[in-house]
Amino acid sequence: MTLPFTLADWMVIAGYIAVLFAGGWLFMPRHTESTRDYFLAGGTVPAWLAAISVLSATQSAATFLGGPDYGYSSDYSYLSTNIGGLIGAVFVARVLIPRFYAVEATTAYELLTKRYSIRATRWAGGMFLAGRVLAGGARVYLAAIAIAMVMTGNVTPGSITVAAAALMIASFLFTFVGGLKSVLWNDLIQFAIYLGAAVAVLVFLRLSIPASTAEIIHGVMHTPEGVNKLRLFDFSLDLSRPFSMLAVVTGVALLYIGNAGLDQDTTQRLLACRDAKTGARGLYLSVLATVPVVAVFITIGLLLYVFYDRPDLMGGATASAARHFGGEKVSIFMHYILTQVPSGLRGLVTIGVIAAAVATTNSALNAMSSVAVQDFYRPWREKRGTVAEQHYVRAGRVGMALIGVAMFGTAVVSYYWQHHTNMGLLEFALQVMVFSYAGLLGVYFTAIFTRRGTTASVIAALLGGFVAVLMLQPAIARAIGLPPVLATLAFPYQLCIGTLVAFLICVIPSGADRVSVHPPRTA
Repeated sequence: MTLPFTLADWMVIAGYIAVLFAGGWLFMPRHTESTRDYFLAGGTVPAWLAAISVLSATQSAATFLGGPDYGYSSDYSYLSTNIGGLIGAVFVARVLIPRFYAVEATTAYELLTKRYSIRATRWAGGMFLAGRVLAGGARVYLAAIAIAMVMTGNVTPGSITVAAAALMIASFLFTFVGGLKSVLWNDLIQFAIYLGAAVAVLVFLRLSIPASTAEIIHGVMHTPEGVNKLRLFDFSLDLSRPFSMLAVVTGVALLYIGNAGLDQDTTQRLLACRDAKTGARGLYLSVLATVPVVAVFITIGLLLYVFYDRPDLMGGATASAARHFGGEKVSIFMHYILTQVPSGLRGLVTIGVIAAAVATTNSALNAMSSVAVQDFYRPWREKRGTVAEQHYVRAGRVGMALIGVAMFGTAVVSYYWQHHTNMGLLEFALQVMVFSYAGLLGVYFTAIFTRRGTTASVIAALLGGFVAVLMLQPAIARAIGLPPVLATLAFPYQLCIGTLVAFLICVIPSGADRVSVHPPRTA
């Protein structure tokens, strides 16, 4: 039986909305004259704010709900992925960011204009836009399910549509006027709420367990199944395990390079700093800050395991853990929110999910709009005559509106898709950027480390990387008769193979540098 949404919960929601509007008004820039102001906050972002914004943009409702689920069913090994994150951050900070600043890029893809052509840039930007619309729409859908469950007590097409629309409108409003500067300060507010809600649940859950801390630690280290749930490193050589150390130092490191250096959603924050060194510091800080944040969510999952599955630590009886609600499959954390969290805290957890979704969504809106305007619309418009810079700021706002509609449509369609297919839509959609990253990584490794490649080979590599990852999806791999080892590859290894395929395609033509992409020695 689910607990009702009470007046206290609605008051918490109202307080959250008031804080958002107050913050939006306080931090909204009064004058936005250029696209550099609108998309890069005038290049004035300090390292600490860039770090929080990157962290806020990369954490989503999927993390809020999925982190505890991982801790419940597994261990702390997901935290070790930050080693891959650090490897990726070093590469991005020392190799990519200096080059982006050297060519005064507004988007991560403008470097390809210098190296190949504007057509290559548009294809790379298009790959990002397609992947981000799908991934962003799926994240909105996931958050909408949680909000509909908690606030209305049911999951219907109508409740999903209303919840998704509310999330998109809130995200759009806090991005529309001030651009990235509004997003950055809004990210700070959302992050504080997001993390505060998680810590509050963690404390409440711990107080619900009668066992001592020492007993809990011993209990999760020595489970009845013989599993140590405090394990941090997985040294398995099983290629189907996504978070083993082998996967972490290969595919996860590549994934982080793609996310921090080639995904405008994240890279935009690093390009908004005063210089390359400040952007690099922001990136390093974001990697370090991720560790305690993710640890909070995994720890919630471990305590949920004790709460539901360990009667010996719960005084002899545990609550019943259902995994479905209104026909929807729900995470263990979602079930706990629906059935155990008291009034007031329930509202706080709800705005935690909303905060995670809004921070991720307004980030995506601004990033995608910057790519659409700078890499597509501006070159087209400049061929037809000069216009004032303010024209491109207005175009950016229109672009965000159009992209917001596309993401909303993806979120709504996801509801029907999930109910009429056996495919793991959410799992696929939340990792869909991996399909785009393979081609982008192969192309950028070619552009930076070789003098080979042409516009045609860039386009072929972007498509080839996507297709390679697609062919390695288990159902497709089995259908086309690939060896069993390839049909069960974890996504980090899929990314490795896709990147290699894209690189080999891109380097086939000899090509020649149009403009050097190496930064000056002083960078």
